[in-house]
Amino acid sequence: MSKTVLIVEDDEIARTGLYTILLSHGYDALTAANGAEALQRLRAGPPPDLILLDMVLPTFDGWRFLPVWRQDPALASIPLVVMTGLAIASDDWAKALGAASLLRKPIDVNVLLGTVGRLTGTAA
Repeated sequence: MSKTVLIVEDDEIARTGLYTILLSHGYDALTAANGAEALQRLRAGPPPDLILLDMVLPTFDGWRFLPVWRQDPALASIPLVVMTGLAIASDDWAKALGAASLLRKPIDVNVLLGTVGRLTGTAA
């Protein structure tokens, strides 16, 4: 059974690229353009095995999404990876936010696949 990844990314080109990469490596993928859309997808179920969350999003950004995710037991059990190009970002920063990992933008495909594989238990 393939693992499902929810990609929360406002940049359509980046979102489509991540979606295509994950599909081509055997994952199922869902997409959302902002945190509010992501919450709607999550609450509609079934839950994904992993969330990739861009921090800088229009309307409902990663900082607004994270507390909702952390405080909802059904959502908090889903591992989350922060994606950002922000200079402030570090592994410790991501962990302090509650994330399982950090992906720096621009995202390296090998790092992406390694991170997704490790956190979904599908690493080769």
